[in-house]
Amino acid sequence: MSGEDSTSSATSSPAADAESPQPGAPASRADVLGEIRQQRIDKVHQLREQGIDPYPPDAVERVSIAQAREIADGEPATIAGRIMLLRPMGNLTFGQLHDETGDMQFMISRRDLPGDHVPGYKALTKLLDIGDFVAVEGYRLATRTGELSVGARRVTILTKSLRPLPDKHSGLSKEEVLLRKRYLDILLHREIQEMIYAKARFWRSMRRFLEDRGFTEVQTPALELTTGGADARPFVAHHNYLDTDVCLRISMGELWQKRLLVGGLERTFEIGRQFRNENQSREHLNDYDQMEFYWAYANYETGMRLVGELFRRVISETFGTLSFTLHRNGREYQVDLGADWARYDYYETISQILGFDVQSATVAKLAASIDDLGLVVDRDGLNRARAMDALWKHCRRSLAGPGFLVNEPLEVSPLAKSRPDRPGIVERFHVIVAGSELGNGYSELNDPLEQARRFEEQQRMREAGDAEAQMPDPEFVEALEYGMPPACGFGLSERVFAFFMDKSVRECQIFPLLRPLDRDGG
Repeated sequence: MSGEDSTSSATSSPAADAESPQPGAPASRADVLGEIRQQRIDKVHQLREQGIDPYPPDAVERVSIAQAREIADGEPATIAGRIMLLRPMGNLTFGQLHDETGDMQFMISRRDLPGDHVPGYKALTKLLDIGDFVAVEGYRLATRTGELSVGARRVTILTKSLRPLPDKHSGLSKEEVLLRKRYLDILLHREIQEMIYAKARFWRSMRRFLEDRGFTEVQTPALELTTGGADARPFVAHHNYLDTDVCLRISMGELWQKRLLVGGLERTFEIGRQFRNENQSREHLNDYDQMEFYWAYANYETGMRLVGELFRRVISETFGTLSFTLHRNGREYQVDLGADWARYDYYETISQILGFDVQSATVAKLAASIDDLGLVVDRDGLNRARAMDALWKHCRRSLAGPGFLVNEPLEVSPLAKSRPDRPGIVERFHVIVAGSELGNGYSELNDPLEQARRFEEQQRMREAGDAEAQMPDPEFVEALEYGMPPACGFGLSERVFAFFMDKSVRECQIFPLLRPLDRDGG
């Protein structure tokens, strides 16, 4: 038996199946796992008894598996990684090694190992397990069927694993378990690793796009005495040294970046983490990455042009296409970012979909429409702004995009500049894709007296029970009184990436926040 390509057909070891025991097995999963773990701990002791450190501190000189594939047959090659398959066959043992760049077969032959190799061939094959990290030093060869391999002349144990890897196909299947043990999800499912790379491209492309247009990246406080820049509930904590309560930011430094505009910086952006103490959903999480830019001497029209360019550049560089089939809200949307972007008028769009004039409707009429549609809305502090927002979120599901929502009401836009030709309407826009908002921007309000008045109105809304109304920030108003140039601001979050991955935003976070594990319940 030649054993060529044996790793491709090798069956999983008992260790690999330990987390998915067969029905009717006499021992529970925990018992099987505990037994295997103890066996591996015993092997750690055996290695140390032979003078071998199972967790050596030395650096490893090796080539990646992708590079090893390019080495000519017969040439020296050293690869390192995790053992994913292992099959002893008498005097020959086949295995498969995995590193970040891929997988490669290795072969350990009793004949090829030097006589002074510690441990010897027989002991080595008994001490190795699937999941161990090893370095295989030897030579490149291809089997008769073309399987690229490394023949071992020395095997060094780099990390002895104590827990068995679950079976790739049945060991990890529930989303909650996959997200909680994300490291195994990444290891066993190459597409998750590729998603992480794609997300890195997404933010790298965005950063490069803005820097190429003269924007300077800045960092603003994550802890604030007063949150600003969004309508959201903050996380609140007590600052021991200052003996005061502070909030984790709910925007990417909007009021801070505007202070930078006052100070003379004309194009800034920030990419970072922000936090909102609200519900979770397919599209919303409590902590996530956000980008916001602020651009002096621009308005919402120039902002929309720049944002359209940004979306096309970043999405193209991240995914290699501008055309997508997306699934959201129980619907399928065909979206082409390369097509002309539509304009959706706020009141006109809602009125057309609902069949009545919402702009002139009373709060009672809006609330009745909410009830008729079966929408779930917090009635504490329900006002016209919140009622309109709930109806808009229902209606936007009909819009495939790409497009911009424009002509939004002042009540839901306390930081946007009013349109001089339309009282009660502001110069604000949202990016609309697949029935959702994927970005928010506006001509920034730079009238300090009007800003102070709007903050007072927001405070009255908070006192009436609207916990998402914005907090007043008198220090920001003071900064505006020194003069802020006209400007456009815009922000988007990692939800944009999740949309074009056609996944939930939770799936697209590497380590999303989950409920505490019930240790008593297993």
